[in-house]
Amino acid sequence: MTLAFDPSFTGESGGETRYMTSPDLNVEDFQAAVDYLSNLGEVNPDKIAILGICGWGGMALQTACLETRIKAIIASTMYDMTRVAGNGYFDADNNKEARKNARIAINNQRTEDYKNSTYKLAGGVVDPVPEDAPQFLKDYHAYYKTPRGYHKRSLNSNGGWAIQTNGALANTRILTYANEIDMPVLIIHGEKAHSRYNSETSFDRITGETKTKDITPEPYTGVYPVGNTKIGNKELYIVEGASHVDLYDNLDKIPFDKIENFLKENLEV
Repeated sequence: MTLAFDPSFTGESGGETRYMTSPDLNVEDFQAAVDYLSNLGEVNPDKIAILGICGWGGMALQTACLETRIKAIIASTMYDMTRVAGNGYFDADNNKEARKNARIAINNQRTEDYKNSTYKLAGGVVDPVPEDAPQFLKDYHAYYKTPRGYHKRSLNSNGGWAIQTNGALANTRILTYANEIDMPVLIIHGEKAHSRYNSETSFDRITGETKTKDITPEPYTGVYPVGNTKIGNKELYIVEGASHVDLYDNLDKIPFDKIENFLKENLEV
């Protein structure tokens, strides 16, 4: 059995205020799913795994720092959204002044939101995308703004997150206890993905390695080899030639066999 869900306050999930998020909410979403599955008669509660994609790959790993009922974790084409919110892409804004300016803007927006009884959205994927935009923005546009991935209730296809939710993300860093994750972990990322450093640095934190101590500016070329790296029961799988969004829906790039074998091995199916 597979349970798929939209995070709280987004998509098909209920709750107000819409388009808000924070790490604690997202971990709770995963844990609530485990609560539900653990109480279904047709589910073996000792064989539950979770999988997160993109930002929810990072939140799946964060859930693994807390949740003891899950037996395996998969994070695919992941972001650590708390790091991106606080430091910018490739840690380009990782300084006190930049973070202070971001806090000022977010808190001023909170004042406006309260006054107007609305929550201003940050905007989804840029449309139209400029010709000189980075390739990953063009990739996002090709996914979220076309029938390939567009949905009328998709954040990225439309107005995006509420601006003020970036405060919660930037102020709370995930994976503090990543080195205490005991269960098997499979992290998957594309060789050509701009976001690859998120998976490689997270793999370091989980395993105690230090290969990604210093990341390089864009384009990030990676420090782990294409293919599989395994340390204990933790694996990092870099998919040859794949971009970030390839691992959303490109059936020729998503390593289904790798995922299936990982789950069979670690859930003893």
